[in-house]
Amino acid sequence: MTATETPATSRAHFEFHCRPEDFVHWQLSIEGAIATLRMNVQEDHGMHDHYRLKLNSYDLGVDIELAAAYQHLRFERPEVRCVVLTGNLDRVFCAGANIVMLRTSTHAFKVNFCKFTNETRLFIEDASEFSGLKTLAALNGTASGGGYELALASDHILLVDDRNSAVSLPEVPLLGVLPGTGGLTRVVDKRMVRRDLADVFCSVAEGIKGKRAVRWNLVDGVAPLSKFDELVEAASQELVSQSEVSEGLEGIRLEPAGATFDESSIHYDMVDVSFDSDARTASITMNLPSDAGPSTPAEAHQAGCNWWIFKLFRQLDDALLHLRLEYLDVGTITLRVVGDPSVIRDTDALLDRAKDDWFVREVRLFVKRVLKRLDLTARTIFAVADEGTCFVGTFLEIALSADRVYLLNDPDHPVVMGTSVMNAGAYPMSNGLTRLQTRFLGEPTRADDLLAETELLDAEQADDMGLATVAPDIIDWEDDLRMALEERASFSPDALTGMEANLRFAGPETMETKIFGRLSAWQNWIFQRPNAVGERGALQCYGTPNRPELDWIRT
Repeated sequence: MTATETPATSRAHFEFHCRPEDFVHWQLSIEGAIATLRMNVQEDHGMHDHYRLKLNSYDLGVDIELAAAYQHLRFERPEVRCVVLTGNLDRVFCAGANIVMLRTSTHAFKVNFCKFTNETRLFIEDASEFSGLKTLAALNGTASGGGYELALASDHILLVDDRNSAVSLPEVPLLGVLPGTGGLTRVVDKRMVRRDLADVFCSVAEGIKGKRAVRWNLVDGVAPLSKFDELVEAASQELVSQSEVSEGLEGIRLEPAGATFDESSIHYDMVDVSFDSDARTASITMNLPSDAGPSTPAEAHQAGCNWWIFKLFRQLDDALLHLRLEYLDVGTITLRVVGDPSVIRDTDALLDRAKDDWFVREVRLFVKRVLKRLDLTARTIFAVADEGTCFVGTFLEIALSADRVYLLNDPDHPVVMGTSVMNAGAYPMSNGLTRLQTRFLGEPTRADDLLAETELLDAEQADDMGLATVAPDIIDWEDDLRMALEERASFSPDALTGMEANLRFAGPETMETKIFGRLSAWQNWIFQRPNAVGERGALQCYGTPNRPELDWIRT
């Protein structure tokens, strides 16, 4: 998995959609309801040539394949009920994120790499909770750092007991950073390891092994090498029994998102992204089809990955990932949805009434994950509701995810907004609330009133109901939007990232909001501190003869 550079853009473009037959670092095999996903990282096939992926250490390409594997299983192999994650090396499951890769990466790449791996692990947990696709981490050897964090995302962890293999989170003692893919949070919030024991665990570079790891609840069980395969089989069958196995399900084939690039844009069938390099903005326009297409689950199955709502959100997801990792100068994203609101409402009705159909369910869950990806993207996001747009139902969620909504309120240029049943809980945010509940945290009845309104709202009604941030008429429209974008471009990007991350998730704290809040604040900060990344910082000195030189002042 490598990044490719196109002459038209002189940018490296990642490929986020790959098929199992093209995997470089993972081996996928399926027998009945159980899939085995074996980590077999090829040392000399990293995304760049200046590091080697030793000891099953990973870079972004390895994690892109992992995410693609779960996507493949959920959509193409719905009969699979358990994934066994294991390693292909003797006495090593995974050494975690590749240190030389991290050491030589830009700050922005390090943070976005951690964010992507976090989302992939949450993807694994989402598959367990909502799709019944369980995961067994069969640790055939030591799992360090990000390798153990991957195991923490599983439903059950079985560690080989060979007097050598351990689990560890060695980032603090060895690298001067934190377990960046949710390790600390999952240890205490998910596995509920005692705080004092977790403190010891995260301070011991060599980790914890054997029965002690079980006593501390760092793993669920250990198995001697002679019985490891037998106990892996038993544990995987137990996980299968926890999920209903449906016979005769026929998956759908996933095709690439189909992005094409030029100097100032990214084009897909249904999504267009245009860039203004001077203003440091990107405009994303989502174009709806002329009709709703499938009206039954069978027709949706037949359409497969070309079912328009699935296709559009796959393209939006791909665009967001390219923006995060390749277009770092973009500070503000504007979003528009163009088309007929009846197309959305008809499709939303199918998404609701056929939610027990496996494919419809998986599409709903995929839309939820893409909306979360949008919530978690470190860019200012403005929704632009002008003539021809339709932020309705599922696509109202797009507007509600934005930091501001600019709504054209002029009778000669009609704009409509509105809710559907899909706004009532199908797409919860990371805080566990709907976007309507989060928006109206201080006025909970307002969310109920909007859900009860079955008719489309014109601009004046939408503004009165609280869906707009600014609602100018046609005379002021262009100037108001232009000044808002110019003002945003004048602010510190660091301050904006911190402000937006704090404001977007009002309400209750969850494990998910903790993970991303800590990534945005603590890891973002630590990755810039000399104690980690200075010339003699711990991350820089790791693997060299040099000892780190630390500033001992606690801040």
